[in-house]
Amino acid sequence: MAGESTSIVILGATGDLARRKLLPALFQLACKERLPRGLRIIGFSRPEYTDEAYRELMWEGMQEFTDLAVRKDRWTVFSQALSYLGGDFGAPKDFTRLRQRLEQMEGTEGKANRLFYLSIAPRFFAIAVKNLGASGLAAEDTGWRRVVIEKPFGRDLESARALNRDVHAVFDERQVYRIDHYLGKETVQNLLVFRFANGIFEPLWDRNCVDNVQITAAEKVSVGDRAGYYDQSGVVRDMVQNHLLQLLTMVAMEPPVSLDADSLRNRKVEVLQSIRRWTPDEATHGTVLGQYDGYLGEADVAADSATPTYAAFRLHVDNWRWQGVPFYLRTGKAMADKATEIVIEFRRPPHLMFPMSPGEDLTPNILSLCLQPDEGFHLRFEVKVPDQGMTLRSKDMAFHYESAFRDQAIPEAYERLLQDALEGDPSLFIRSDHIEEGWRIVDPLLQGTENGAQRPQIYEPGSWGPEAADSLLAEDGRTWHRVCGVHGDVDA
Repeated sequence: MAGESTSIVILGATGDLARRKLLPALFQLACKERLPRGLRIIGFSRPEYTDEAYRELMWEGMQEFTDLAVRKDRWTVFSQALSYLGGDFGAPKDFTRLRQRLEQMEGTEGKANRLFYLSIAPRFFAIAVKNLGASGLAAEDTGWRRVVIEKPFGRDLESARALNRDVHAVFDERQVYRIDHYLGKETVQNLLVFRFANGIFEPLWDRNCVDNVQITAAEKVSVGDRAGYYDQSGVVRDMVQNHLLQLLTMVAMEPPVSLDADSLRNRKVEVLQSIRRWTPDEATHGTVLGQYDGYLGEADVAADSATPTYAAFRLHVDNWRWQGVPFYLRTGKAMADKATEIVIEFRRPPHLMFPMSPGEDLTPNILSLCLQPDEGFHLRFEVKVPDQGMTLRSKDMAFHYESAFRDQAIPEAYERLLQDALEGDPSLFIRSDHIEEGWRIVDPLLQGTENGAQRPQIYEPGSWGPEAADSLLAEDGRTWHRVCGVHGDVDA
């Protein structure tokens, strides 16, 4: 009986993503024996390499960017599955050569599956997909065909719709895996377990008990060698439209009927559809954009660039569960610390019976979901200080992955996502209507920045962004909280 084979074709196979993330993730999966038997990995990109030279390039990259150098013996075996073909993403004849190479490797008997990974610049997405179709590479005549597309998927709503049309001209939606690596993070997936496997939290998860929700995704690094790309993108396209809105949907969605892909993704799209739309004026006054001091001196950044490297804003989810609860989101480069955190601030008790100093108020209970670093959860509550009357103090009850699972390292996001794509599980990938709803939300903000209606405010590197971001919450009588990574009881 004929067998079944699977090939992964990485377009853009010599770039940093392939070297830093994709090949290390596939190697880890191989070490865990989670890859299909006889899997082939074919690199396709412009530079010319022999198979052996390409294997050496990938090994050097993994030693540079990961801690896998001690596993050379395992790599020697794994690397035999790697091969390479030089070609141009815009040249149909090169895709024909790629098809011929694949057919030669697959043989004529059995089922031959193919996963195409577009690890290429977004401007090549449409032409690469078109050439996959024109060359016959995408035809499902001998097995399944799937395509994984990296972010950013479009630059705005109009371009995202156009790209969806181009992709759907070759691949059905069931074959398309739009990747957002945030959804592959172990701690992000644990949000589902935390909410829906614990009976004590979900009954509190609504407007009756929650005062506000805060989502922070801060990076300590500057734009660095990504400045050329970043200056054309900015923080809204790079982080807000995808990562931050993804986290918001995980926090705010209704319980799905099951964890199948349609149920899960339907619930997330419902959240995006419920978000109150900004008018251009509201986008200007309900948001704070920033640019770190020194950004204009970065290589390949325009001298008069108004590209924001920081954004903070308020959103409202207009549905039964969340009506009246503000969601505050912030993200930026060159900030005080690296942290991705979701804070649920609960309402204060309706009556204060404990003695407090004039102007003092009871500290609210806070649930902090720490996604990175310090992965885990913190629940902040009030306790009585011993031998000091009814003096109160805030303390945390904490869970940390590092201490709870000492012998189990948290896998990289790409491990889970690549495994799911190979197994045909799209649950953690983005559907076309989700992409378009995300752009529909942020388009007014993009229009405000690009027509000059809102210019970014300068903030110091190593800070938590412009002072106006604090004022955004202060006008609602609130402050930003930070719990993850903070030892003690200090807010940032």
